[in-house]
Amino acid sequence: MSAKPRIGIVGAGLMGHGIAKNLVEKGFPLAVRAHRNRAPVEDLLRRGATEAKTHADLARSADIVILCVTGAPQVEEVIFGPDGVAGAARPGLVVVDTSTSEPATTAKVREALAKQDVRFVDAPLARTPVEAEQGRLNTMVGADDATFAELKPVLAAYCENIVHAGPPGHGIVLKLINNFMAQAICTATAEGLAAAAKSGLSIRKLHEVVSAGAVNSGLFQMIVGRMLENGDLSGLKFTLSNAAKDLRYYTHFTESMMLPSVVGEAVHQSLVTANALGFGERFVPSLVEAQERLAGVKIVPR
Repeated sequence: MSAKPRIGIVGAGLMGHGIAKNLVEKGFPLAVRAHRNRAPVEDLLRRGATEAKTHADLARSADIVILCVTGAPQVEEVIFGPDGVAGAARPGLVVVDTSTSEPATTAKVREALAKQDVRFVDAPLARTPVEAEQGRLNTMVGADDATFAELKPVLAAYCENIVHAGPPGHGIVLKLINNFMAQAICTATAEGLAAAAKSGLSIRKLHEVVSAGAVNSGLFQMIVGRMLENGDLSGLKFTLSNAAKDLRYYTHFTESMMLPSVVGEAVHQSLVTANALGFGERFVPSLVEAQERLAGVKIVPR
């Protein structure tokens, strides 16, 4: 593989645009396949990228194909669907999946592509679209040592922290556990705010105490700190529909091991409830709005 391998990327949305922008600006030959809308693609074309008409075309022209799509069904569609990557992949191609998918899907795709001498690497992401644009994402990579070393210069174009999670499959497992713990903090925060509001306790006093102790976290401040400043519920730019999807994948994973996941199921149902109440396309801090409706209280300064 040359110093600047040819990259193809599927999905130029909130996260994918930042990934692609950093790759093309750092000199990687880049082809992009639109996933949803045109505006991010047009921006990348102006920066020097080219556009592939199909996923198969992307596979034919690239040394590395990066997937940045929503979840397991979209990954399977890109790989196995009409004009998919699998139908055009040549030996030596590397497919890097940055999506938050299911471990079972990751294993299925990896085993199928291995028969074509194509490596499938799970490298899901952490942080937000802001860091994607800055080239400061975190990634958790499931790959053998040689493949990890080969990919590291490419990942460094859009990531600040690159963690070799272990062998193939361990990247997505690490991501699901990370996301479970993150959403547990978020759902507990929203419920705690509702309990404070219902009891008449000052939410500002709750914020003061938590901020000064071990319970404090970046997630707590993204939700409560920004909410108290100006009623802002956009501090954590991750939709509740995606959060529910990730927790569903996590609970499927734990169930596959016959591992009790009492907290995971409770977090998942909290997210499902927020979606059922109509907040699915809002960001995770809108768990607070869901709690307002459920508890019949006022939490967000308006």
